[in-house]
Amino acid sequence: MNLPPKPGVGPVLEMFSDVKRIAVLRGGGLGDLIYTFPALHALKEAYPGATITVLGTPIHAAVVAATEGPVDDVEMLPVTRGVHDGPRNGERFEDDAGDVAAQEAFFEAMRARKFDIALQMHGGGRFSNPFLLRLGARHTVGTRTRDAERLERNLDYVYYQNEPDRWLEVAGLAGAPSIVAPPLLPTLEHQRNIAGFKDHQRTSLVVLHPGATDPRRRWPASYFAEAAATLVREGAQVLIVGDRSEKALTQEVSELAGRQLAENQRQAVRSVAGELEIGDLAALLGEATVMLASDSGPRHLAQAVGTPTVGIYWVGNAFNAGPRGRALHRVHMSWATQCPRCGADVTQVGWTAPHCGHDDTLIEGIAVADVVQDVLDLTATSLLLRGR
Repeated sequence: MNLPPKPGVGPVLEMFSDVKRIAVLRGGGLGDLIYTFPALHALKEAYPGATITVLGTPIHAAVVAATEGPVDDVEMLPVTRGVHDGPRNGERFEDDAGDVAAQEAFFEAMRARKFDIALQMHGGGRFSNPFLLRLGARHTVGTRTRDAERLERNLDYVYYQNEPDRWLEVAGLAGAPSIVAPPLLPTLEHQRNIAGFKDHQRTSLVVLHPGATDPRRRWPASYFAEAAATLVREGAQVLIVGDRSEKALTQEVSELAGRQLAENQRQAVRSVAGELEIGDLAALLGEATVMLASDSGPRHLAQAVGTPTVGIYWVGNAFNAGPRGRALHRVHMSWATQCPRCGADVTQVGWTAPHCGHDDTLIEGIAVADVVQDVLDLTATSLLLRGR
């Protein structure tokens, strides 16, 4: 096949004609949406007259509403096996298929929108490709494993690949050359909402997120606390973020850090978990000097708004979710390949290898002193870039 000589992460194929409406299938959480933003910007650049609709989840709708970006609207996915997992509100559905009635209503509404291109940016396609094909779009593009249904244009799904690059490759198959995505900008309303959070008497603001959806990706709370206390003694204000489900964890980190500090310094570290809407979190991260976190959605959001980050990763997650540059982002990796409890091979992931059932952290061996030094190094870089 002769491919057009256009730049991209992968091949950039011929553009589709008369494109007015683009749908992008992307379930999951905060980080899952952030992964797609470079590709969404590329699609917007290639098809400037088209609207981009994300078929996603409530957190995706909240991000889109609170920031300025390439997405025009978000349609809520119905509960569907392998696409948007349930149960929802305690309901259980026959054979784990999901809410069949809601699915039928969803597909009827989406077919009425007459999408010109539908892109699958949700895994290997075993469940998501049949879902995408039911939208009735003129053209379909996406990833697929060997057992998944074919789309019009397909990218082989290989698990270990940088996620933003994966979706840039998919955008390239739809005719969109890769671009460097601009920072995600929180709206002025959310910037105003966080005005009172920053302590201007401190030399820097470090935002810390100790949580992660998978417990195996979490650095121990005591390690985060030691890092927070050290940074406070270096002059930083430390705010610990998380959603409502993480309040106990963030409070534990705050209290452990406070015990290591003199009384007159304890006010410089506190938990704000559960106090911020997603737009407020984006605005706070935009104001932060550095973000310190395990591999999590808030770390990806910090990178998206242009804030330097220090991330703590299991090596496999670093391949898929780690930042590519090192001027503004530092990555600390655990090279563990076996479950600490049962010895199961944790490098075999995805649909081919069920979870061994143990949630012991895989990143305990990463030293606090090394992480803190990177936060301090990036603090100096961040303050220099901001003219402070």
